[in-house]
Amino acid sequence: MKTPLQITFRDIEPSEALEAHIREKADKLETFFQPIMSCRVVLEVPHQHKHQGKVFKLRIDIGVPGSEIVVNRDAHEDVYVALRDAFDAARRQLDDYSRRLRRETKTHDREFIGEVVRLYPDEGYGFVRRPDGEERYFSAANLVNVRLEQLGEGDAVKFIEDMSAAEGPQAKRVSVGHHQLPPGGPEAE
Repeated sequence: MKTPLQITFRDIEPSEALEAHIREKADKLETFFQPIMSCRVVLEVPHQHKHQGKVFKLRIDIGVPGSEIVVNRDAHEDVYVALRDAFDAARRQLDDYSRRLRRETKTHDREFIGEVVRLYPDEGYGFVRRPDGEERYFSAANLVNVRLEQLGEGDAVKFIEDMSAAEGPQAKRVSVGHHQLPPGGPEAE
């Protein structure tokens, strides 16, 4: 690990094997996020109970630019499992922090409000008109909260577009509800 790593053992005998395992886990963190400014690992065995074995408590503090990532784990009797779980949680937090820094957000499909212009219930499909006047095919399988037999021409629907490799753009997730068509019909929007 390029960054300073501080390992502290409390109420547990330090071992070279355990320290090497912690260093290996800490080294892997740098493959998920750089630069890590500092990393501090505290491994301890809190109060021991008569009827339970040792339960390890683990704390990892990772210094990153502008923030600190903290992981607290306690509830496992196997120190290596406790280390694995804690470092996995640290990796997930580093991934989340990295995505926030890059301002990556999940995008949602653009929804359109249009109207049903043609229906073919016997064949199981119909067409909706987008706000710009273009028509999109939809099948009965793409209806969300209504059956094809319940639709009528002129009904307002909400939908998203999806590109079909064979047929081109289609209306998907077609739903009816309290959708308002713009004044003057779908072409006015």
